[in-house]
Amino acid sequence: MIRCWPLSLLVLLLSVAAQDVAAQTSEPSTIQGLVVTEAISIDGRLDEEAWVRAQHISNFTQRELDFGSPVTERTEVAVLFDRDALYVGFWGFDSEPDRILANQMARDFSWSGEDNFEFVLDTFDDDRNGYFFVTNPNGALADALVGDNGGTMNRDWDGVWEVKTSITDEGWFAEIRIPFSTLRFGPNTEAGWGVNFERNIRRKREQVLWQGWSRDFNLEQVSRAGLLTGLSDLAATRLVDVRPHAVGGASWEEGEERDAVGDLGLDISYQPSSAVRVNLTVNPDFAQVESDREEVNLTRYSLFYPEKREFFLEGQEFFQFELGSDTRPFYSRRIGLAPDRTEVSILGGGRVLGKWGGSTLGAMVLQTEEKGSGDGRLPATNFSVVRWKQDVLDESSVGILAVTKFEPGRHNLTYGFDLNYATSEMFDEKEFEAGLVLAQTHTSDAAEKTGLAHRLYFSFPNDLVEFLGSWSRTGEGFNPEVGFDRRGEPFQRFFTELAISPRPRFLPFVQQVEIKPFEISYYRDDDSGDLQSFFSEFVPLAFTTRSGESFELAFFRRAENLEEPFEILDDAEEIPAGEYWDTRWLVELGTFSGRRFSGDLEVSGGGFYAGERRTWAASGRWKVNKHLTLQADIEHNRVEFGGEALNVEELGGRADFALSPSLFGAVSGQWNNEDDEIILNFRLNWIPRPGSDLFLVINQQADTWDSRWNPVQTTVLTKLVWRMAF
Repeated sequence: MIRCWPLSLLVLLLSVAAQDVAAQTSEPSTIQGLVVTEAISIDGRLDEEAWVRAQHISNFTQRELDFGSPVTERTEVAVLFDRDALYVGFWGFDSEPDRILANQMARDFSWSGEDNFEFVLDTFDDDRNGYFFVTNPNGALADALVGDNGGTMNRDWDGVWEVKTSITDEGWFAEIRIPFSTLRFGPNTEAGWGVNFERNIRRKREQVLWQGWSRDFNLEQVSRAGLLTGLSDLAATRLVDVRPHAVGGASWEEGEERDAVGDLGLDISYQPSSAVRVNLTVNPDFAQVESDREEVNLTRYSLFYPEKREFFLEGQEFFQFELGSDTRPFYSRRIGLAPDRTEVSILGGGRVLGKWGGSTLGAMVLQTEEKGSGDGRLPATNFSVVRWKQDVLDESSVGILAVTKFEPGRHNLTYGFDLNYATSEMFDEKEFEAGLVLAQTHTSDAAEKTGLAHRLYFSFPNDLVEFLGSWSRTGEGFNPEVGFDRRGEPFQRFFTELAISPRPRFLPFVQQVEIKPFEISYYRDDDSGDLQSFFSEFVPLAFTTRSGESFELAFFRRAENLEEPFEILDDAEEIPAGEYWDTRWLVELGTFSGRRFSGDLEVSGGGFYAGERRTWAASGRWKVNKHLTLQADIEHNRVEFGGEALNVEELGGRADFALSPSLFGAVSGQWNNEDDEIILNFRLNWIPRPGSDLFLVINQQADTWDSRWNPVQTTVLTKLVWRMAF
């Protein structure tokens, strides 16, 4: 009986919190697109006669702050289309236009603190995948690919589309054009596409949606979308998109001659149908990619660095295979990057992304050239990955994955199967997900040639109650060489978490409270069953205010079982082998990110192996105006053990600037006292027309070991990408 108390508590909370969700479909729930033959000028004024004739929808309802109430500022949306493009018009009337919040202008801006207009298109109307678009009153634009009914969101995808906005004494207005060549969609467009719209009025922290405004869901969950109808006679999308690029510049180390840098490459995209896209790349270059943010690793496990290269980001969601955060069967940074994160030239490759009915396919092949010599030699290598998923039931799927790495005389293979059951109809329209993931590797020259891994999981991620659990295992011999293995040793992990987040009406200044009775993560050796690691978290109180400020108090219990001595930092005293348990606490404070000045503060302390560790970290942001945002962060760690005290300092700063939505850039810098070096990065991006880019990038690395600026390496590069569509 005692073992069942979490489930009993869950059922009780659900019964108490049950609400009428039938009203979350607002009529009209269908918007009719109007076909136009006249030219639509994208200028943000919405003054063409077609916008008057089109159906305007205005039935928006609050998700925040006052759930279920009508929008407080008049909001309207209309849709037009011709053979080549979709047009979306937005009317954001505002009774106080001088209080509109819009402090950013660059492409791929951070929209969480801005007044904005967002919408999703489910072009296959499959309740799983879609396209996300957002703009703000300055005409900044950002986009993303949505997968698994909002479960994944690839914000690094950059579609070709355009937007213009205007601000008047009546509010702000946006006019958007999306070429159909940017989208993949099925042949039966007459049946309609899923669509939903959202407006955020930041000074009020008001969030309104057209359909599906439940707090258990969000805009990206396309299963809650309305329907866009009337689409017909769309132009064939057999488009050939050619993007040659040229790179030029120089790189030099201090005291040595400058080396000229110059290269040419080509990317070709072909759409044999509206649902399929084929990409070919020759000699790809990633000169415009920002430097990784370096971190001082105070753990005994590998750090994970996210992918930043555009070619791999564009189709990232097609290749996701969820074995858990510790083990990734496919990690695209293994292609074209050496273990020390220096570049390995990619000669070329190809990719196919598509969807036919309920089947989704992603396939990619790339060839790298040989690099280095001796023990550090990296041979020419062929990489390939294939991912297939089949939709089943309303929101579920089954799929397979195959990843290969072929070098002269050896190979490494990873292959697997996954089954995911998902529904948004459980317990009075709550979300629930459960699944199984299996994978195996084969390494031709390894003593243990094969190895298995699996993950069983369930998730109940809803607004009032979030309840998660999983069992993961990575066995001996599991070796995903084109993947990521954080721990590097066989393990089993048992994980569970329960969080309760009520919205107490008797506290007028509080938006939501969170209490986390437990989060437990227990690792044990897969062979012996001995403890490897243990982590538990208890949050007695966390809350967000209606004005956007946040607070959290948390307590942690941790353990590490070291089978051999561990050197936490270079030249530091080793931590002896043994089992270590410690208790820590943490306090976090944050201010609303929509303010001109905002920031976060974190303070923590407690045990650390056989010693103590105290940490404080702070970050601040100043939105000077729509052209400039400044931010800085600092983290200080003081570690004491074995009579030794170590201070670890990490500093970072960044200035984001934008002269217009098509001319923007950033200057960033980072330093830590472990590496004793400063890394500076300057990046300027000009978009002369959608799909074409000119970049100017300057990187400099300098040693600071003697408290002086000692330049080590400098790189200055320009890159031009020009889009030609046929």
